[in-house]
Amino acid sequence: MLTLFTLSRTWKNIVRKTGRAIGDFGLISDGDRVMVALSGGKDSWTLLHVLEELRKKAPVDFSLLAVCINPGFPGFSSDIVEERLSFLGFEYHIEKSNIFRVIQDKKGDLEETYCSFCARLRRGVLYRIAGEKKCTKIALGHHADDLIETLLMSAFYNGELRSMPPKLLAEDGVNIVIRPLCYVFEEETAAFADEAGIPLIGCGCPVCKGSGQRRFKIKSLLGGLEDAEPGIKDNLLAALGNIKPKYLMDKRFW
Repeated sequence: MLTLFTLSRTWKNIVRKTGRAIGDFGLISDGDRVMVALSGGKDSWTLLHVLEELRKKAPVDFSLLAVCINPGFPGFSSDIVEERLSFLGFEYHIEKSNIFRVIQDKKGDLEETYCSFCARLRRGVLYRIAGEKKCTKIALGHHADDLIETLLMSAFYNGELRSMPPKLLAEDGVNIVIRPLCYVFEEETAAFADEAGIPLIGCGCPVCKGSGQRRFKIKSLLGGLEDAEPGIKDNLLAALGNIKPKYLMDKRFW
């Protein structure tokens, strides 16, 4: 099934970068049961496929469980995801939730963006399922662009330098979140999904694609900078792992 794209340069780069991230940050250990949060988009499908590829030849023994949350958005259908998971032979779980109804009820009172609120609700569902399914790690499909965009958003809008770490102990003190695609750029996941002929679905959220959303503004800005000066994204990603506190203004390091 994978022979159509496993020889491509894009696929080889994704496998190499993901394997390096797992090694650099100790993302997966022997005996882990890794939940892969599968949205049905290009990034999470890429994550599932590359982890399965690495699982087959990894020096440690681990298993995968694909979990797709149906948020209840009118434009979202998990049927396509379930059909593909079943066809490919992955162990999976489809969770129907009331996330859309909760967002509708709270939309006039939110002090955060819809996307942030939705993400918090999804994380809560994932954490619960991880306990029920005895998963030791939760793998998210955030890629290098997501890390860079989060860094810029934090600096521009919150006045702090932070991003998405490759490995994080959740606030509940129990679940461990990992981001194995932290070295992989979005154009690579898009190319892979196209080569593999993966049927993609969007989240179906009626507001997340609005031009007023801050992340889309940052994405557009970053894309323009990269077009004008190729290599900027590589440098920003490298900066996340090359911090010089001595040359900043945080008084805790003085």
